[in-house]
Amino acid sequence: MSSLTGPTDTGSTDTDTRPGPPPPARFAYGRHTWKEIGHLLANLPCAVLGFGYAVVTVCVGVGLAVTVIGLPLLALGLAGARGIAGTERARARALLGLHVDRPSPLPKADGFFPWLWAQLKDPVAWRSQLYGFIRLPWGVLTFALTLISLVVLWPLLPFVARGLANADRAMVRGLLSPSDELERRIAELESDRGVVVDTAAADLRRIERDLHDGAQARLVALAMGLGLAKEKLLDDPEAAAAMVDEAHGEVKLALQELRDLARGIHPAVLTDRGLDAALSAVAARCTAPVQVSVDLAERPAEAIEGIAYFTVSELLQNVSKHARATSAAVDVWRAGDRLMLQVRDNGVGGARLDGGGTGMAGLADRLGAVDGVFVVDSPEGGPTVVTAELPWRSRPGSA
Repeated sequence: MSSLTGPTDTGSTDTDTRPGPPPPARFAYGRHTWKEIGHLLANLPCAVLGFGYAVVTVCVGVGLAVTVIGLPLLALGLAGARGIAGTERARARALLGLHVDRPSPLPKADGFFPWLWAQLKDPVAWRSQLYGFIRLPWGVLTFALTLISLVVLWPLLPFVARGLANADRAMVRGLLSPSDELERRIAELESDRGVVVDTAAADLRRIERDLHDGAQARLVALAMGLGLAKEKLLDDPEAAAAMVDEAHGEVKLALQELRDLARGIHPAVLTDRGLDAALSAVAARCTAPVQVSVDLAERPAEAIEGIAYFTVSELLQNVSKHARATSAAVDVWRAGDRLMLQVRDNGVGGARLDGGGTGMAGLADRLGAVDGVFVVDSPEGGPTVVTAELPWRSRPGSA
């Protein structure tokens, strides 16, 4: 699964091997000590700039809040505070060896007022502004103590610098890092909620289109045909009988279309007999022979079972339409608290998440919306192996 730890700010080339804490302070001035001294001396000019920005943006925004431009100005100021916080994290990384993860970006807002509200309630931006406010007195203090120690107490400067730098590290961790895992999860869930809503709307549009263009149109034609047959019943019984016979065929086709539509919403075999039988039925319709293996001691929750079914179903449709495969296999099993799916074929490969008309990106979005994982391994020339994970949720009342 993907890591829940966000990326760090750009500007460092050794993000894979983060250094540990600096060595203990010594009387001799080492490289870490000089970096800490440089950081402390730079605190004052940085603090003046940060304090000025925080005061101006907050005071002007709040002061003009009764006007049309007040809240937008405050929102812009808060957005800029995130950038200043990124600069401070980069400075702490370069001079203090402190790597702090970047907070999650705000979800993309659809329209001006959602963007405005998201900026105004952004806790990361407000903590960044608080950091700017409290840094001015701290910057004056650290600059003065470091400068005095450098002139008068230079033998003790490494210890003074280490103590002040540790306080700086604590301040950066406390105010400029992600508040906690909950903040990151909230941002992810807000994004996933949008995916779920879009997917549900698309499914409803598909069902409406299928009903309108398929069964509904056929039933309208059936009603017209039966009306004509009724008119001809006495005058031309043979023609009426032919029309009724034709209408009977239309009824069969309409029923078949309705069954197919119902199967696309939720197949009865899945409800009654579970994934093994439902996936075997899907595999039987594939153009290539498919071996199905379902190793589950119990059935998962209905929602998870439905997502698993439609994921495998769409992947097998891709095998029929695009893979030109002569064999395929479906494996379903449980691994701890995850439901695992894998679909393999020996086709031409080349399936991608970023296009190609195979619907892979949509499947990845759907699984991501429920904390699932979707991985495609499909080199040119094949074979194609698609692995999916879903969170395991037991059915109510199961052991």
